[in-house]
Amino acid sequence: MSGEAVSAGKGRATRSVSGGLKVERVWTTEGVHPYDEVAWERRDVVMTNWRDGSINFEQRGVEFPDSWSVNAANIVTTKYFRGAVGTPQREWSLRQLIDRVVKSYRAAGEQHGYFATPADAEIFEHELTWMLLHQVFSFNSPVWFNVGTPSPQQVSACFILAVDDSMDSILDWYKEEGLIFKGGSGSGVNLSRIRSSKELLSSGGTASGPVSFMRGADASAGTIKSGGATRRAAKMVILDVDHPDIEEFVQTKASEENKIRALRDAGFDMDLGGKDIVSVQYQNANNSVRVSDEFMRAVDDRDSFALRARLDGSVVEKVDAHGLFRTIAQAAWECADPGLQYDDTINDWHTCPETGRITASNPCSEYLHLDNSSCNLASLNLMKFLRADGGFEVEKFVRSVEFVITAMDISICFADFPTEKIGVTTRAYRQLGIGYANLGALLMASGLPYDSDGGRSVAAAITSLMTGTAYRRSAELAGVVGAYEGYARNAEPHKRVMRKHAAANDEIKPSHPVATAIVREATKQWTQGNKIGDKNGWRNSQASVLAPTGTIGLMMDCDTTGVEPDLALVKFKKLVGGGSMQIVNQTVPRALRALGYPEEQVEAVVEHISDHGHVVDAPGLKTEHYAVFDCAMGERSIAPMGHVRMMAAVQPFISGAISKTVNMPEAATVADVEQIYYEGWKLGLKALAIYRDNCKVGQPLSAAKKPAAVVEVAAPVPVVEYRPVRKRLPKKRPSETVSFSVGGAEGYLTASSYPDDGLGEVFLKMSKQGSTLAGVMDAFSVAISIGLQYGVPLETYVSKFTNMRFEPAGMTDDPDIRMAASVMDYIFRRLALDFLPYERRAELGIFTAKERAAQIAAESEGTLDLAGMAQSAPVSAPVPPPSSSDTAAAKPVPNVGSSTELLEAVIGKAADAPLCFTCGTKMRPAGSCYVCEGCGSTSGCS
Repeated sequence: MSGEAVSAGKGRATRSVSGGLKVERVWTTEGVHPYDEVAWERRDVVMTNWRDGSINFEQRGVEFPDSWSVNAANIVTTKYFRGAVGTPQREWSLRQLIDRVVKSYRAAGEQHGYFATPADAEIFEHELTWMLLHQVFSFNSPVWFNVGTPSPQQVSACFILAVDDSMDSILDWYKEEGLIFKGGSGSGVNLSRIRSSKELLSSGGTASGPVSFMRGADASAGTIKSGGATRRAAKMVILDVDHPDIEEFVQTKASEENKIRALRDAGFDMDLGGKDIVSVQYQNANNSVRVSDEFMRAVDDRDSFALRARLDGSVVEKVDAHGLFRTIAQAAWECADPGLQYDDTINDWHTCPETGRITASNPCSEYLHLDNSSCNLASLNLMKFLRADGGFEVEKFVRSVEFVITAMDISICFADFPTEKIGVTTRAYRQLGIGYANLGALLMASGLPYDSDGGRSVAAAITSLMTGTAYRRSAELAGVVGAYEGYARNAEPHKRVMRKHAAANDEIKPSHPVATAIVREATKQWTQGNKIGDKNGWRNSQASVLAPTGTIGLMMDCDTTGVEPDLALVKFKKLVGGGSMQIVNQTVPRALRALGYPEEQVEAVVEHISDHGHVVDAPGLKTEHYAVFDCAMGERSIAPMGHVRMMAAVQPFISGAISKTVNMPEAATVADVEQIYYEGWKLGLKALAIYRDNCKVGQPLSAAKKPAAVVEVAAPVPVVEYRPVRKRLPKKRPSETVSFSVGGAEGYLTASSYPDDGLGEVFLKMSKQGSTLAGVMDAFSVAISIGLQYGVPLETYVSKFTNMRFEPAGMTDDPDIRMAASVMDYIFRRLALDFLPYERRAELGIFTAKERAAQIAAESEGTLDLAGMAQSAPVSAPVPPPSSSDTAAAKPVPNVGSSTELLEAVIGKAADAPLCFTCGTKMRPAGSCYVCEGCGSTSGCS
């Protein structure tokens, strides 16, 4: 894979002495197409706003592998399938989507001389197809949006712009930013070249300063966001710490937060997305201060620090460095902005300093490189490389990185860009951003606490192996199709940074056997890669970042995003055929088995988590293992410094930076924020942002908000204890018997009612009298009957027992319920159809065959008369209302629409997360952004 390229070119086809890459199979089997190795099924994707039931999207009969979750299929269908819904041009199968993208990559690779033979190109196509089909990795969203379509072939999600001290440049900035927002991506810009409000114009007047120009850009972003883009505008605004307007910049959002509080208390609608929030400025950007080592040392020494003019660098004034640092921390404590970017650390790891300094980042802070550039991203699903015995598939990981980084580089050959300046820089420097998701799940499944030396060593080893392999493949590509155009100018600094990465790899101290094996291979990759790079150069000036992986994380069915730990131990899961349920993360039982717990204890701990949402006092769980199950939120949440230490462990092995927000408790102090920001600098991070719980007002925290005024504590109210009273059936009661067959197993269901038709008794007959199964069914029937007579609602039993899976299962002889996941699933669906009114069944997703047929007919005609269907459906008398103690005992599923809302219900505390602009579901954190589990929308640029 070595050799000198004849011409690197600017997107032109090239030939090389080596003749292209030889490609070997890793995941696929010769003679078998990846599509033939999976079982496919048709599904209906109907996306609704769970709060009001309105339909946001509908496409029926889409095709996905049966292993893909409902959520993953829904998000891919709604976000990535191209063509107008309802037209023949509309994509309807995952095969079409993958083929559209992968075949485009193969064709471009062949055109530009990447492969030695057509057979190598075919293997490359099949390997990429297999990995995408099995959720091993995913490209970033713009690839799925655009590649292989008539639209411009934009493949990048992250952009960095530049603005100079002239009105023409400032107006260009507004225009370029608007074009990027219109396409659903995000950008960042450093405004430090604009002269301050304390400097003079050439005409003699006083300059406006960068903060004033931020107002126009903020208004533009808000307008484009509300104009119907795929997501709200994502932008980053940065100012250097030595800019004379730095204090005004730091205070912008904190001051506006005070305005929000005042307007809210006056009765205005100041929720995020509220009609009055538009009167508040600077709400569409993340703000960051670019701090230097000189400034941080002055903070450490309690020394003064100079603010300098933009035109000639002269000192405008001197300020107390620690006082300014405290002001930054105070503002972040009040409203989560600004974050910090550590300028000298960023530029010390810069591969292209001869071209220019790194001055800015994308909105989520993971992409850091030259002005007017872009980066396309792809992320690997780490859980796909965890073996059943707890080991890590090192060889498959290495080979997968090779395929992904090759595909990412090929995309630059045919990519379109929003501006010519960005296109020129990106083609000349070919910045890539390979990363990963599911790190938190991998560590938990391995029995390693996220905040531990063992967890950090595994994370560092995997990250080093990923980036080392990526750069080694980049050096090989340089021998095939040439080094990046800017390499000759930056050869020595690029080599210096590669040596820094390799030296950092040598400093990893593995404290876990898995980490030891990975570090050994990572050392090999860095050694080989630097040797090849010394000869060929490198194809890419940058290789890796750690992105939020919001939408694509859901596409890959990842439990955790990017470098994040798990959000919580309980999740909200959508089910095939409609409905949803609360589940305990599947990582939990795997972790318990890895820690050596027997199966009966695993079941007991999982049941405890299901009931309480945490592991504290779980039966049989050792206290020293509690930390393995610590999460971002909940009873045992990871301490802020735990997040910072994890970032510090992986940062030396990332070309760019890490999209992550360090969450801090509401009780955290300004001094705590100072300490986090200071430790981020000392530990060598490139960027850091914090969020203190409940620090923002303009954000919907819950349906019922806390009043602003101080609430007086009322006098204790006497506790009234309610006890359920059993309502027995009369001696003579109406009943009906239904014979059924589930997966070949036959039985009888007898249901008896009160005279007013409320269900009060159930008898189940299966197998011969005296057998174990018959006895169990008799006991189960008695338990259900007594519960009904004490007032437990039938819908509570239905929600608990439907979708329960065990054998026998399969086809039934009931025309209303053609398939059942188990006998219990069938029985309670039948009882629901016979005894629950239509409205309650509709909430549970249970319909008769006639009702389903009426829905399909109505939908095909464009109308759906739910009221008429409810009237025509069999309606039973209402079940007697349960007492308060019954309701607690029955534990009905809380009215939630996402994992975040489920967590709120479990821990009894609102989470600081916005509602999705598309479907109204409360989003969950993904790096420094948010992602909606309902529809896949994100608040950022990932």
